[in-house]
Amino acid sequence: MRTTITGIAILFFFAVQSFAQDFQRTKQGIKLNSQFMDIEVRFYSPTIARVIKSPEGTQPKKESLSVIKVPEEVEFTVKEENHIIHISTAALQVFVNAETGKVSFADIANHSLVTEKDYGVQFTEKKDANKIAHSVRQAFLLDKEEPIYGLGQQQNGKMSQRGQKVYLVNQNTRVCIPYIQSVKGYGIFWDNYSPTTFNDDSQGTSFDSEIGECIDYYLMWGGPKDGVVAQIRDLTGQAPLMPLWVYGYNQSKERYKTQAELLEVVKKYRDLKVPLDGIVQDWQYWGKDSLWNSMSFDPATFPNAKSMVDQVHAMNAHLFIVAWPGFGPLTKQYTEFKEKNMLINFDTWPPKSGAKPYDPYNPASHAIYWDYLNKGVFSLGTDGWWLDSSEPDHINISDKDFDQPTYLGSFRSVINAFPLVHVGSIYDSQRESGSGKRVTIFTRSAFAGQQRYAANTWSGDVASSWSTLAKQIPAALNFSLSGIPYWNADIGGFFAGDFIAGGGAKNPLFQELYTRWLEFATFTPMMRSHGTDIPREIYQFGHRGERTFDIIEKYIKLRYSLLPYSYATAWNVTHHSGSFMRALFMDFGNDKHVYDIGNQYMFGSSVMVIPVTSSGATEQTVYLPTGSLWYNFWTGKKEQGGKTIMATAPIDILPLYVKAGAIIPWGPEVQFAEEKKWDNLEIRIYPGKDGDFTLYEDENDNYNYEEGKYTEIPMHWNNNSKTLTIGKMRGDFAGMLTERKFNIVLVTENRGTGAELSKKTDQIVHYKGVKLSIKI
Repeated sequence: MRTTITGIAILFFFAVQSFAQDFQRTKQGIKLNSQFMDIEVRFYSPTIARVIKSPEGTQPKKESLSVIKVPEEVEFTVKEENHIIHISTAALQVFVNAETGKVSFADIANHSLVTEKDYGVQFTEKKDANKIAHSVRQAFLLDKEEPIYGLGQQQNGKMSQRGQKVYLVNQNTRVCIPYIQSVKGYGIFWDNYSPTTFNDDSQGTSFDSEIGECIDYYLMWGGPKDGVVAQIRDLTGQAPLMPLWVYGYNQSKERYKTQAELLEVVKKYRDLKVPLDGIVQDWQYWGKDSLWNSMSFDPATFPNAKSMVDQVHAMNAHLFIVAWPGFGPLTKQYTEFKEKNMLINFDTWPPKSGAKPYDPYNPASHAIYWDYLNKGVFSLGTDGWWLDSSEPDHINISDKDFDQPTYLGSFRSVINAFPLVHVGSIYDSQRESGSGKRVTIFTRSAFAGQQRYAANTWSGDVASSWSTLAKQIPAALNFSLSGIPYWNADIGGFFAGDFIAGGGAKNPLFQELYTRWLEFATFTPMMRSHGTDIPREIYQFGHRGERTFDIIEKYIKLRYSLLPYSYATAWNVTHHSGSFMRALFMDFGNDKHVYDIGNQYMFGSSVMVIPVTSSGATEQTVYLPTGSLWYNFWTGKKEQGGKTIMATAPIDILPLYVKAGAIIPWGPEVQFAEEKKWDNLEIRIYPGKDGDFTLYEDENDNYNYEEGKYTEIPMHWNNNSKTLTIGKMRGDFAGMLTERKFNIVLVTENRGTGAELSKKTDQIVHYKGVKLSIKI
């Protein structure tokens, strides 16, 4: 039973008899005391306000793990009238009721954003390990019909998270981030790492954390489109650019058991001339479970790991290697971490092996972890990391496990931040190693801020089913809205279930599910096939000329044709806080019909994707948002927005619609991402509206772009004059193209359509970096 130490929300009559002290203006905002609380409002920018509340006199000294932004010098005004303290910047207004402690927010045009609930604060004394701590709760009041999004990646199939009660603690398939974004243009980040209950019902919307030094949240005002995402990135870090090859196709399975098997997979793709850029080595390359995660190759199965890496590179592919946060009891890492009191004493994967996770909250652990990882793996020339079990896995759970000490306090108090500090340590260590190679990570869990560590989160060990496939779409969109742009899923689902007995990869039912999942994955930030029980390499599904093989090849090639578009989108993510997978309300916020659509999304700025998520479907219901003319990608047929249509969707067709005004570059046919330079690109223009696109290029796999070593070629389509203007090229880098050919195609019905390059063009332009205008 909880014991309340403040009386707030429990003893309401106490609240009305209390009084507020005078507020104090500070350099960043204000401080005051009200309702037995110390309250502080701090501005981090004109659009970001931090609210801190703590029991009177406790003076918490919290340092955020997620927030890295240093508060700006913000001009603001403060005035008080009738016990309401009004604080205003150039973009945001904050109102603090000095009598009740309630904080409310509005934009500069006096549109109400969100308000705390009167007496909606609760501090409850409780025991955390061997010390007295508090649980903390804050309730808000939202508009009745206001959609909200976020909470990380939940597998509840919901787009809007209104009416949901979610226990936020990271686990396999569920990424829990205490963050919401409203369609009204604001976001709230609840900066707490302990298990937290989010609840939205008729009484209000609340975050309730099991452990907290204080109530600590950030209100961000961003407005429409990418505005709120830009605020959470400004607060917690920008997303670095991954190497070009990552945006191609990546093959994996659970698991390649020998060096020869892995090399044979790459060789078969090259022999078949099916594009491939990444191959993934999963667990047990180290041998038995007692040596779990030893970060060294078992010579019995991987006799010459350096030669393996070199041979992968010789075939123009790249190698991901898995690493875990837990260590088997016979590893050198286990021994060293134990000697230095850097193990957290509970069981992690694999079961009954004695493996324990290390303490990534201890900064001193990072150099130790990287030293083993570098000497055993990275020094061989490997290219990317698969950081599995980054929640981490927790086996044989007991309550006392959460009392285990970490460098930052009880495991309970910091549990959800485990993936953030673990993934961050590998990113920072590789950057500090001086290799110059871009850090490339995919991982199973995340927390707010993880985008700054080049981490691409996958949706975990999900089941192979149609219902699971359907849930991946809103899960991915809400994850992206939580500020982390890189997401992917095991194509076909990890656990194959009943499909195994039905013939595996030759089972027509599994082939249908796998095909539809792969079509969807073509339009996610990372396209990666993976699973257990049923191998997923393209040749497992048949031969060229057979339906499933041909469809898989078609979409892998489509992925590569889109590389110039995808890489430009990646640059927009890095440079302008954009998103790959965009919920429709981000671009069509004036159309209320899109607010709760979770089975369609924009991939980048121009392409709307409508995955097929039911067996036997040959048609798909599609809503075309208002405010745009839409082109069927496959046929070029035009449709006006603001209506629902039935799109043709046989097994080889993923419904795709391109909005008018789009300019999309079409890349050459290649076997790997860097095989050919982009010196001969098809440029597809979808008329009906003015539009813009910026073609981005750099050196593909180093950090010189951070020093300005890149080029941008701006393009603008003027629909009235039917003129394409290709602007002067901006920037430079070593090896850049100084001239190229653009094949301009004005899309019409059955012209400039589908996955293949167009046979006819409207104009051929020789571009040498100077401004050109082409009338079409």
